[in-house]
Amino acid sequence: MEANIQAMAVRVRWDRVGRFALLLVGVLLVCLYVNPLRTTIATMQEAKTKRGEVAELQREQASLVRRRGALTRSGSVEIEARRLGMVRRDERAYVVKGLPDAR
Repeated sequence: MEANIQAMAVRVRWDRVGRFALLLVGVLLVCLYVNPLRTTIATMQEAKTKRGEVAELQREQASLVRRRGALTRSGSVEIEARRLGMVRRDERAYVVKGLPDAR
C-alpha cells in the first residue's frame, strides 16, 4: 500500500504540463507582437505629423510663388522698396514727425 501511495505521488499530470506549456507559448507570442505593434503605431503617428508639415510647406510655397509673380511685374519692385522706406539716388528723403495717426 505504501508503494501505491508513492507511485501516485510521483505521477506527472501531463495534461496540466501541456496546458501550461501552451499558455507559455501564447504569452511568448503576444510578447513578440507587442513591440512591432507599438512601432507601427508610432510610425503612423509620425507619418500623420509629417503629412501636416508637408501640407503647410506646400501652402507656404504657393504663397511664395504668388509673391514672386507679383514682384516680377513692372514697377512692383519700386513699390516694395518705397514701402520699406527706400529712395532713389537722385531723391531726398524727408521725415515728418508729430502727425496724428492715420486711422
